[in-house]
Amino acid sequence: MARRRPELLCGAVALGCALLLALKFTCSRAKDVIIPAKPPVSFFSSRSPVLDLFQGQLDYAEHIRRDSEVVLLFFYAPWCGQSIAARAEIEQAASRLSDQVLFVAINCWWNQGKCRKQKHFFYFPVIYLYHRSFGPIEYKGPMSAVYIEKFVRRVMKPLLYIPSQSELLDFLSNYEPGVLGYFEFSGSPQPPGYLTFFTSALHSLKKDYLGTVRFGVITNKHLAKLVSLVHSGSVYLHRHFNTSLVFPREVINYTAENICKWALENRETLVRWLWPHGGKSLLLNNELKKGPALFVFIPFNPLAESHPLIDEITEVALEYNNCHGDQVVERLLQHLRRVDAPAFKSLAPDPPARLPDPPLITASPCCNTVVLPRWHSISRTHNVCELCVNQTAGGLRPSSVSMPQCSFFEMAAALDSFYLKEQTFYHVASDSIECSNFLSFYSPFSYYTACCRTINRGVAGFIDSEQGVFETPPVAFSSLEKKCEVESPGSVPHIEENRYLFPELETSSSSFTGLSCRTNKTLNIYLLDSNLFWLYAERLGAPSAARVKEFATIVDVKEESHYILDPKQALMKFTLESFIQNFSVLYSPLKRHLIGSDSTQFTSQRLITEVTTDTFWEVVLQKQDVLLLYYAQWCGFCPALNHVFIQLARLLPSDTFTVARIDVSQNDLPWEFMVDRLPTVLFFPCNRKDLSVKYPEDLPITLPNLLRFILHHSDPASAPRNLAAPPTAECLQSEAVLQQGHIAHLEREIRKLRAEIGTLQRAQVQVEARLASARRDEHRLLRQQHTLERQHDLLRLHSEQLQALYEHKTRELDEVARKLQELADASETLLTENTWLKILVATMEQKLEGRDGADDRVPPSKARSEHPEPPGAPRLPASTPLPANVSSTLASEGSPENRTD
Repeated sequence: MARRRPELLCGAVALGCALLLALKFTCSRAKDVIIPAKPPVSFFSSRSPVLDLFQGQLDYAEHIRRDSEVVLLFFYAPWCGQSIAARAEIEQAASRLSDQVLFVAINCWWNQGKCRKQKHFFYFPVIYLYHRSFGPIEYKGPMSAVYIEKFVRRVMKPLLYIPSQSELLDFLSNYEPGVLGYFEFSGSPQPPGYLTFFTSALHSLKKDYLGTVRFGVITNKHLAKLVSLVHSGSVYLHRHFNTSLVFPREVINYTAENICKWALENRETLVRWLWPHGGKSLLLNNELKKGPALFVFIPFNPLAESHPLIDEITEVALEYNNCHGDQVVERLLQHLRRVDAPAFKSLAPDPPARLPDPPLITASPCCNTVVLPRWHSISRTHNVCELCVNQTAGGLRPSSVSMPQCSFFEMAAALDSFYLKEQTFYHVASDSIECSNFLSFYSPFSYYTACCRTINRGVAGFIDSEQGVFETPPVAFSSLEKKCEVESPGSVPHIEENRYLFPELETSSSSFTGLSCRTNKTLNIYLLDSNLFWLYAERLGAPSAARVKEFATIVDVKEESHYILDPKQALMKFTLESFIQNFSVLYSPLKRHLIGSDSTQFTSQRLITEVTTDTFWEVVLQKQDVLLLYYAQWCGFCPALNHVFIQLARLLPSDTFTVARIDVSQNDLPWEFMVDRLPTVLFFPCNRKDLSVKYPEDLPITLPNLLRFILHHSDPASAPRNLAAPPTAECLQSEAVLQQGHIAHLEREIRKLRAEIGTLQRAQVQVEARLASARRDEHRLLRQQHTLERQHDLLRLHSEQLQALYEHKTRELDEVARKLQELADASETLLTENTWLKILVATMEQKLEGRDGADDRVPPSKARSEHPEPPGAPRLPASTPLPANVSSTLASEGSPENRTD
């Protein structure tokens, strides 16, 4: 392991600290580059009744709040556009309530103010109200002076005093749920539980800023008995259709929070106000998910003492939901109608005489007068028919027959059967009034009588001015008309239309009472202030230039449709009832409101006519032969057909044929003209619009196919002939001239097409020759590919064999190298031994030669005494150098050249 170096670690820490100190010292001496904020200025004028704390003095606001009974705190930001817009509304409300309420505005954006430091708002402006020590009560309603003033007055006076029976009926007949408390003030100035009940009303305003639950106080014990309150301190929750409740003091603690929670959980909503805040919200989506909804837009003034239109809507809602004929509800309805009724004794059910029907609704016979639209076949000779249900005596007028009572649904069934069976009414049409009996679709034992006649021009003019139904003169039947035009169908007669023309035939109120329980399309009723939310009404179909901003519409998300009340009709009780009845019937006569794009943005000088919702009837169903393309902007296949339809529009004559298209993603059409896939092509032949044909889905959309499709289905021989009026000679001659012109034009176009077909055939021959050459090249390349594959297989096999041989030879070479290494080692040993032997031999030779010369000079005894030799090994004297030949031999033996590897 490496040795630790504590001195380096301490040095690094010391250096880092020095750098941090230097950086801090440098930054502390840097100059400020941000311009400080300007000091705030007053948001409200000096003459305003609003106390403006523009420096955010929240502590001063809290100080003055403790000394006032009711205080409104307006928290704002000077830059906020909504705060600026609400400033004038706050001043207007303060000018009316400044003597009773203290209005304080606080700038909660100034960074040095206490409001900015202590409050953390996510939006501006914010309105808080305090009633003495209770609060804050946040107001989240519309930033309008009248609504703010209404809410402040509710906080000032959360309890409504009920001194008389008339005011009690006013309180109970209101569309908003009500809570009543009974307290006896004779014994003490503040009876037990009163302060708790008062605080519960403030809690209700705190939890529900709209104030939909109203709180009232009764001090008269006789008046309290009418709502089943006997003991002082009792609390009563009124509900119109469910059982009204008394607060269970034995089960739940009598506290302000519990009373408020109990009232909010058990309340019954008859009509609900909607307040969209203008941003992204799921408010309308969540309400529409509950089922069909009736939206009523009315101008609403919350400070008004009475609202007659809301009273009528409340009356409609009470009758609509009164499924069991509750007598209490009937008494409240009498009070709303201002009809004299017996004394109001108690809300408990009792068996008094049945209440008289309202004067606006009278009993009617089981008949209905129908003003025929121009598209009906009988309208060629008559324009008014009277339908009566269960009439079995033929040939009698409805006025001379004693007719039984019938329900709204039976009458609606007769109307539907009458319009569906229009082909069987030809024998009814005559110059005089005739009646005939017809079997209904809905029951084999049910009959109805139809009596048709023609009214005079005076009455017809009246109908034209009142209902927009045009007088229909007799028209001759002809299958070969010069102009291919038909009349636009009028809307099916509604119940409310007959009330204007024939008041004596009004339906009974019993058909509407409790209608919500007799239909699968129960409506939820909602109110919206048209002064604030008229933009929503315009998007739903209301006219933008309406003088009176009153509008009613029914939206059914499940059926993907909505209906509007005719803007020409006044918004009142019986029009709403008729509107709801027409919607609730099984086969509703209401016409689905269609939303389409603006037709003025499309110019008429086009080869392809652009159709919208407004121009569909005029372009497709009134003109000549029409080929209609259904497309959408998101459809990727639709733009690929543009050039085909442009060429088709250039080929066909524009005076007798129309090529059109419609964007179904932006334009609604009646269900019978909608398609289930895109792109889709429909052909509407002239004079036979009911015989429209869909282009086959499995056939490619090309120019020749479209021409064959059009020529096949536009053949006049396939048109049904009208036997009632045969064509004249002039008509046949003009028709023949027109057909000859069409034939000549088509022959010229056919010749052009044949020339183009010849060119295409020649190009086809060239393409086929090139394709044959390409096929031959393809076969040749395939053969070469097979050959190369076989060669590749052989080479791969040979490569495997060579690889095996290579491995075998490698093993052999390794064995040979090992043996050579062993020989080299043995040769090295032998060479060393040989060298030493040579050295020994040379030494011995030199020694023998020296001995022979020494024997002549030195005595042998002396020589042996000076240089003794070991036994068996002759040695040379130390002073005697090696011979030259021995040194060279050793050098040659030790050289690298003589070594054996």
